[in-house]
Amino acid sequence: MNTWSHAFTAPFTAAGRAALVPPPPWHYAGWLLNVAFEHEAAGAAALVPPAAGRALGRGCVHFADWQACTDGHELLDPVLAQYRETIVVLELERPDGSRCNYCPAIWVDQDISLLRGLLQGWPKKAGSTWLTRSLPLAHPAAAPLAAGTRLGATLAVRERRLLEARATLTGAPGRPLGFLALPTLGAVGWPDLRQPGVMPEPRLLRPDIRDRIGSGWHAAEASLQLLAHPHEELDALGAVRAVEASAGWIGISVAGALDA
Repeated sequence: MNTWSHAFTAPFTAAGRAALVPPPPWHYAGWLLNVAFEHEAAGAAALVPPAAGRALGRGCVHFADWQACTDGHELLDPVLAQYRETIVVLELERPDGSRCNYCPAIWVDQDISLLRGLLQGWPKKAGSTWLTRSLPLAHPAAAPLAAGTRLGATLAVRERRLLEARATLTGAPGRPLGFLALPTLGAVGWPDLRQPGVMPEPRLLRPDIRDRIGSGWHAAEASLQLLAHPHEELDALGAVRAVEASAGWIGISVAGALDA
């Protein structure tokens, strides 16, 4: 057992204070715009490990504005706590007939979140997410949670826009969608640079999510556009069509991960 370093992740130091990510539990609270979509099911074979299951032709994009912490000290230094990200999940039927999601792509603007995701099997990369916030004010700039309010969200990766969404709140209650509705799998696999010609063999994990709390979801009508990108592979899904959307706040805690 290592008795010198108290770091959960690199850099490994005696005190562990410089470690990028401390051990779980990790607590998250955020504002999300969720857009469920249909896609060409056959195209998902290029993005989903066969062991995960069979794609059903449905998925969801989550545009998220998060605040996260461990013991709460990050809330006093918010550069450690706040970030935005875009999450793509695809709905699958597992070999046993159950249903789940798989995360083939996710982009974030903060390194702490990026590494937390990789440890869970969520393949985070750097990207720039912007989304309209709803604020608790009856004011034109506040995007209040009321019928007719319009919301927008975009994702740019390597200075090229990849996803665009537009939504209009209907005033009706909404539903949890995507990873908010079904367990979501990820794949963890690290190369061994002592054998650079050998590809890693990913294993499937799902986050151990606890203490979920929400404010209620607000239904929306939405559009979603997936743009061509020279370095990303989401275009394997073919044409995408938004079928349902919701917006709201959610809080969750991740205690660790479980074998899928």
